[in-house]
Amino acid sequence: MSETAIPNSNGDLWLFGYGSLIWKPPPHYDLRIPGSITGYVRRFWQASEDHRGTPSSPGRVVTLIERAVFDALAAEPAAAVPDRVHGASYRIPAPHVDAVRAYLDLREINGYSMRRTTFWPSPSPSSGPDDAAPPPPPVEGCLVYIGLPSNPQFLGRQSPQAVAEVIAGSAGPSGANAEYLFMLEAALMGLGEGSVDEHVRDLAERVRSLMKGGKGKGGRSGDGKDGDSELKTQAVENEVERIRSGESGRAGEETEKVSQRER
Repeated sequence: MSETAIPNSNGDLWLFGYGSLIWKPPPHYDLRIPGSITGYVRRFWQASEDHRGTPSSPGRVVTLIERAVFDALAAEPAAAVPDRVHGASYRIPAPHVDAVRAYLDLREINGYSMRRTTFWPSPSPSSGPDDAAPPPPPVEGCLVYIGLPSNPQFLGRQSPQAVAEVIAGSAGPSGANAEYLFMLEAALMGLGEGSVDEHVRDLAERVRSLMKGGKGKGGRSGDGKDGDSELKTQAVENEVERIRSGESGRAGEETEKVSQRER
């Protein structure tokens, strides 16, 4: 551990969110810090049968893939894909750790495993070159849930267009798969400069094009007509704006029932 790192002391738990945890935080946290981890790549290569899809028609959600594994699976040039993943880290005070771990085990039950990593907080924004603050110290031993290639929900390399087509037409108990994608896109943009994920941005553009062209159902039943698809796309975008406007809950508060949560 670095001498300047923040340890997991006093029994507190640090949790890194790279998917829906960014906009739907865990209960009982008392500190949220935007930042990143290294050595992983974020991809929509995980099936969702419990939240954004069903067992008979799984949706797609994000997972983290270790860089060496990604390089062995991906067709993309390694140099073109960064191995820094932006998200948000939450501190859970010691008295609430057991409850939050139980909550997370239920929320992440569909194919996710625990790993520990170093979290690097983003530099504090400054108003000018003379008042730039030094970056906060890293957090060692931060917990992160990832879908390992050995789990049955891990799909491996998927073409972006194939993933987009599944997302455009999938839904589950937590709602439209497209909603998940668009909210992740918005949440990443809200983290600050440099946090945009090109894989997420590209998928969002593909799904919007499919939905507006009537080739996707937006996760709901419908006849696929252009007008109907436009309305569904707008409904999803309205939900994204609701989340971005700050209606996703405050520190220490649960914003939805556990059964409605996902990664």
